[in-house]
Amino acid sequence: MPVTVYRTPLRLRFRGLDARDGVLLQGPAGWGEFSPFHEYDDAEALAWWRAAREAADVGWPAPVRDRVPVNVTVPAVGPERAHAVVTGSAGCRTAKVKVAQRLADGSLEPLAAEVARLEAVRDAIGPGGRVRIDANGAWDRDEARARVARLDRAAGGLEYVEQPCAGVEDLAAVRRAVDVPVAADESIRRAEDPFAVVRAEAADVVVLKVQPLGGVRACLELAERVGLPVVVSSAIETSVGIAAGLALAAALPELPYACGLATTQLLEHDAVAERLEPVDGAIAVRRAVPDAASLAAVALDPDDPTARWWAQRVERVEALAARAAPSAVPR
Repeated sequence: MPVTVYRTPLRLRFRGLDARDGVLLQGPAGWGEFSPFHEYDDAEALAWWRAAREAADVGWPAPVRDRVPVNVTVPAVGPERAHAVVTGSAGCRTAKVKVAQRLADGSLEPLAAEVARLEAVRDAIGPGGRVRIDANGAWDRDEARARVARLDRAAGGLEYVEQPCAGVEDLAAVRRAVDVPVAADESIRRAEDPFAVVRAEAADVVVLKVQPLGGVRACLELAERVGLPVVVSSAIETSVGIAAGLALAAALPELPYACGLATTQLLEHDAVAERLEPVDGAIAVRRAVPDAASLAAVALDPDDPTARWWAQRVERVEALAARAAPSAVPR
């Protein structure tokens, strides 16, 4: 299957990245995206490949809604920039704010900086908006207990805290110690046993991302078995990858929270002329079909070192997929 390797700068530094790259592929059902982060090995990237092939070869289940409410994502930026990100979010009424960032010396970002960011976000979104924070598992349980309480006050009330600690036991301990609901992300998508979170009563909400979990159908099965409210989030993809997240959110029987799918706004360029972006705080559910001009703007020359690296990665993961048993949600 022919593939296109893409690369685009990010408008704001996010997750330590200044650019996003990956692979786009076209099949009988449409376009799919394969963009595991560089540090992920081939075994972990296999689920991302299965998700891309599902999109390109099979397509997705029928939707039960045609619009998906979304949150604006606020990186670890200063208060003025945070305020501007929220006010420029095309009507999003929920903001997810990054916290627990590590500085160059390994120390945590000062609490005062996080407080200022949360206060700016609350001011921008107003008293009726919802604010959630994401720590990406960077705190230990003592740091989480102390900081969540302070950030809850700064935000004028938090909707939830996402992945305050890395380990399931620590996650459960924090959930028992704070008044803010806890969401699990990495403890689901990067865990050998995603149901450990449920057994430990470590979360109130689960965050599902289509690529890391192997596709829309795999996510739907996992959501049914976990039995907790679901938030669908992105892996900072192009609109091709975001379309898969929208397909999952549109197929879930219930969708009580805004989803983290408004992230094409972080990309300098996209592979489509009309990005999957929010209007009045929601994104319309549809496929994303690259056009020639937009695809050319992000495509790398096949001789580019990054393009060669991705081509080799696709070959390895394709071979791994051929040897592996069909994907399944762990029992």
